[in-house]
Amino acid sequence: MEIATHDPRPVSPTGRALRLAGLFAFMAGLFIADTLTDLEIAIGVLYVAVPLVAASFLPARAILLLSSLCLGLLLTSYELTTGGDPAAGPINRAISVIAVIAATVLVLRIRPAILAGIAAREQLARVARINMLGELTASIAHEVNQPLSAIANSGNAGLRWLDAQPPNLDKARQALARVVSDAERAASVIARVRSLARPVPPHREWLNALDTVEEIIALIRDELARNQVSLSIDNMEGMPPVLADKVQVQQVLLNLILNAVEAMGTTPPAERTLRITIGVAEGGRALFSVEDNGVGLATDNVEKLFDAFHTTKPDGMGIGLAVTRSIVETHGGKVWATANEEGGASFHFTLPTSRTDIP
Repeated sequence: MEIATHDPRPVSPTGRALRLAGLFAFMAGLFIADTLTDLEIAIGVLYVAVPLVAASFLPARAILLLSSLCLGLLLTSYELTTGGDPAAGPINRAISVIAVIAATVLVLRIRPAILAGIAAREQLARVARINMLGELTASIAHEVNQPLSAIANSGNAGLRWLDAQPPNLDKARQALARVVSDAERAASVIARVRSLARPVPPHREWLNALDTVEEIIALIRDELARNQVSLSIDNMEGMPPVLADKVQVQQVLLNLILNAVEAMGTTPPAERTLRITIGVAEGGRALFSVEDNGVGLATDNVEKLFDAFHTTKPDGMGIGLAVTRSIVETHGGKVWATANEEGGASFHFTLPTSRTDIP
């Protein structure tokens, strides 16, 4: 039997400690209940929950240790329990032991499949990000070229001020300050591109919803201008922070925005409008909406939009919206699409504003 020894999904040390503490508390409570309960009931069989839950955040060796501890608690409880049916006791104890062993073996056997599925999903998400960045090559080149050109101009200006007789040091300092500022601007563009392209584990943090949207808009602003798309962003005042992975949320926004721009390809340039709305949905979750006035949606096609390999584009792969749904649902939110009454389509997704909303 192949045993994978690494975690199926990266978990922060604090999150792992809290989950492990919860498991130990569950085991302790179950031990007490099993010890104080007459043996007519095989209450110890509930220990099977331990390896099943541990599989989501612990490596294989730790799961084996926890399962061994469960078996030890089972046998100790049997020795400490008094009363009950002498015939039923050993039978129920044997049932509990077999159930824990079977659950542990099952978990360890399916771990390679779980790990392979998670790796494939993360690779698919990375491919989707890279495909989207490929479509934005011209825009990214323009975003980087602007500060680089400004650096060259400011550097030449600084040299001229230094070569003057007498040298104008104040003007030279101003030129050098512009060089530093433009270099930082170019570095920030490159950092945003790298964060979208590189394979990084999910990292949830408290995000400002408007800032998250504006950062991805800054990356594709030239793409919007090239397609003559007018953009508006409506942000609700007092918007609570969002608990999510910044790179993944921006990937979702990037995909929906690019889809909207492509959908407006046949719309007259003067009428191409893209509207992004940030608000609060029912239940207090953050609500993001991307609305366009493009070709719209067929009513019989809305439910299939987020299925893997389903596409309405002649050269589409059908993975963009499937990855979008996977990301949003992993965060504990949901995504859906609606057809606009006056033409075009709207895509909506929610994200948690509280830790209790995360699955």
